[in-house]
Amino acid sequence: MLGQEECPTRRCTVTLKVNYRTRLAGVIIGCAVGDSLGLPSEGLRPKQIRQRWNGEWKQRLIFGRGMCSDDTEHTFMVAQALLTEPLDADRFQRCLAWKLKWWLVGLPAGVGLATARAILKLWMGWPASRSGVYSAGNGPAMRSAIIGAFFAKNPKQRREFVAAATRITHTDPRAEIAAFAVAEASAWAVNGGGDVEEFLLCLPDCGQNQEWLNLCRRLSDAYAANESIADFCRSLGFERGVSGYAFHTVPVALYGWLRHSNDFKMALAQTLDCGGDTDTVGAIVGALAGASTGEDGIPNEWRNGIWEWPRSLSLMRNLAARLEQQTSQQNSIGPIHYFWPGLIFRNLVFLAVVLLHGFRRLLPPY
Repeated sequence: MLGQEECPTRRCTVTLKVNYRTRLAGVIIGCAVGDSLGLPSEGLRPKQIRQRWNGEWKQRLIFGRGMCSDDTEHTFMVAQALLTEPLDADRFQRCLAWKLKWWLVGLPAGVGLATARAILKLWMGWPASRSGVYSAGNGPAMRSAIIGAFFAKNPKQRREFVAAATRITHTDPRAEIAAFAVAEASAWAVNGGGDVEEFLLCLPDCGQNQEWLNLCRRLSDAYAANESIADFCRSLGFERGVSGYAFHTVPVALYGWLRHSNDFKMALAQTLDCGGDTDTVGAIVGALAGASTGEDGIPNEWRNGIWEWPRSLSLMRNLAARLEQQTSQQNSIGPIHYFWPGLIFRNLVFLAVVLLHGFRRLLPPY
């Protein structure tokens, strides 16, 4: 796949010469790896994480294996919606809204309050274009990397589809800015990366919000000063962990990825060390680092440690292959098929495991 990509308002052109399928698989599987690694430590402070696990990141949700939460599930649903409606953002939005409605019926253990409220509005008859609630949570950002990767060569459609995916659940402009920043980062990585300083210059174009512009300057200054990820978090006041606010999560995820974009393990581990909303931060960093390194750059022990069914690792690879195939087709080739009724049983098991982890936190070390 060869081509060029240009930032809409500044010249940020890079040459695209990559194994596209591997990059797409890296986004999906990287998201799953980051999500599953970060899930057991969600809500913990950095000090608590060090006390419990001595800085060692491995799959540990159930019998030394990891499971995925809503971050990966949303990425999967977005990818399926892209395969169903790859050309029209409005039709894509309606398709994704339908998937979100039935996802909630499947009893997911983790769902953000804003997302839950929006999906309930969908069930009550609101159209997908008006179902969103005013929130700047992480939901849209956690599912946007795959949109950026899929539309890596088409900035217009990238923006349209990110906006469509965002507004189903979130109407706060900050949520859309953060989601678009993740998509832009994913597209930049899939296109082969390049000069980080040039990429950082493009970030303010994601939205003219003063808080966002200040964060972009902080990102640029930290990168120029070669600050550690932990120091960057502390400079933003996140000593107790990264919150679920999109303008907290996304800058940390972007910086963690940029500091170690060609080292998946280092990028993810050092970002997860910052604590807080670790499953979502991990999912975003994992998706972006996977876009940079491809699936082969993700440590085998982390990939093989994921225990998921029916959305297995092989199904994720098939999904990436189908997305690649779709980019060269004029019409929809349709989503991949799998035994979706098994999700209810899987979700019940997942809920039980999550509850056990909650009870475990009542015991020392706290």
